Amino acid sequence: MAVQAQDQKAQAAAPPKNPSVQAPAAPLDHSPVLAEARKILNDSTAQLPKTVLGLERQMMIGDILGRMDEGQKEKLRNTINHFLGRMFANSASDIDMGGYGSQGYVWYRVFGNKKPDPTFGKYSPDDMNVLIQSVIGDRQRSFLYENRNLDFSHMLFQEGGEFRRFRADAYFDLDQLALNMRAINNSVRSIKGLDLHANVLKVLSLAHTKEGLCLVTGITGSGKSSTLDSIIDANNHSVDGHIVIIASPIEYVHKSDRCIIRHREVGRDVLSFKEGAIQALRQDPDIIMIGELRDPETILTALEITDSGHKVFSTLHTASAVESIDRIIGETPPIEQERVRNRLADTVRCVLSQKLVPSLDGKRVLAREVLLGAPSVRAAIKNNNTSEIYQMISEGSELGMITMEQDLKRLYMGKRISLENALNYANNKRRIQQLLQVQGAAEA
Repeated sequence: MAVQAQDQKAQAAAPPKNPSVQAPAAPLDHSPVLAEARKILNDSTAQLPKTVLGLERQMMIGDILGRMDEGQKEKLRNTINHFLGRMFANSASDIDMGGYGSQGYVWYRVFGNKKPDPTFGKYSPDDMNVLIQSVIGDRQRSFLYENRNLDFSHMLFQEGGEFRRFRADAYFDLDQLALNMRAINNSVRSIKGLDLHANVLKVLSLAHTKEGLCLVTGITGSGKSSTLDSIIDANNHSVDGHIVIIASPIEYVHKSDRCIIRHREVGRDVLSFKEGAIQALRQDPDIIMIGELRDPETILTALEITDSGHKVFSTLHTASAVESIDRIIGETPPIEQERVRNRLADTVRCVLSQKLVPSLDGKRVLAREVLLGAPSVRAAIKNNNTSEIYQMISEGSELGMITMEQDLKRLYMGKRISLENALNYANNKRRIQQLLQVQGAAEA
C-alpha cells in the first residue's frame, strides 16, 4: 500500500500528459546524419545521472559537450541543420523543438499553422537538451544558464556557397531546453511591394525627411522585421548616408550600397539596445535602427537621439497605432510622462501597425494601419487626447493614413480574405461591422 501511495503521489506531481499532441503515422527519415547523431546522443545522455535535475543537469550537459571532440559536435549541429533544411521544402517560417511542450517531436509553422513532423521520430528531453546546447558557444551557454533565455543567430551553409540565417531563441520549459528558430529571408521585399501611399514613402525616406521617429508595430510573427528591412534597403539604394542597425539578434545582413551599413548585435557587438543607441551618436549616423523599444530606458534613449536630429526606426509589440503611442508614454515613469508626451509629439513621423491575415489562397496577406504625424495628431498627443487619433486616421486617407479596419475591408472587397477573418483580425469589432454594413447597403 505504501508503494502504491508513492506511485500515486509521483503521478500527481508529474506534468499531465497532452493527449492532443499525436503526430500522424509517416515513414521515418533514415538519413545517415540522424543515425550518426543518435549514437552520439545515446552515449552522451548515458553519462547523466538520474538524480541530477534542473539547471544542474543542463550544466552537466554543457560539460559533456565541452569534452566532446569537434567532429562529434559537428555531427550534432548537422542534425539541427537537417531539421532546418526541411523548412524550405515545407515553406515553413518557424521550427520548434525540445522542452516538455514539444512531446519529443520537431514542429513547423507553415502559413500560420504549427504542426509536428513525425518523420524524424521522437527524441527524449535529454537528446534535445544536448542538440540545442550543441549549436551555442560556451559564453552563450553561461548566459542561458543565468538568464534562462538566450537570443542568438544561427547560420546554415548550403551547397554552392550560399547560406541561410535564422533568428533563434533558446529557453527553459519545465527544466528542459526548448528552441525556436525563424528563417530569415535571403532577399528583401521591395518597398514598392508594401503598397504604401506616396506621402508615407517620403516620411520613410532619408532623401525627403532627415529626422523623426518611425515605428513598425505588431504582434510576434507579423512581419515587422521584414518591413523594416524593406525600408532600410530602399534607403540603402537611394541615399548617400550611414545606417547603424542595433538588433537582438541581427537578422537580414544588408550589403552596403549607397549607404555604409553597420550591424551591431546585442550581446555580441554591444551590451544593450540603450548602449548601442548612445554609442551610435558618436559614429556619425544618418539612420539608427533600434530592433525593439522593449524597456523604458531604450524608449527614452530613442526619443533623445531622435530629438537630436536623427532618423530613428524601431518596433513595438502593439496591435494598433494608437496603442503604440499609449504604450510608449505608459512604459515610462510617471514623473517622465509629460516630457515624453511632448517629445513624442514633436518627433513621431509614422507608425505602421501590421498583421498577417490568412488569405483565401491558403497563405497570408499583410493588413496594416498607418498613422502619420500630422499637426492634429501631434496636438492630440500633447494634450493627452490619444482617443481622438483613431478618427483622425480614418479621415486621413488623402494624407496616406488608413485604419486596420479600413484595410481589412479593402482586402475583403478585393476577395483576398474571408469575411470571418476580416472580423476576427479587426482591432475595433464595432467599426469593421459598420464598414461592412455600409458596403452591403451600398451594394443593395
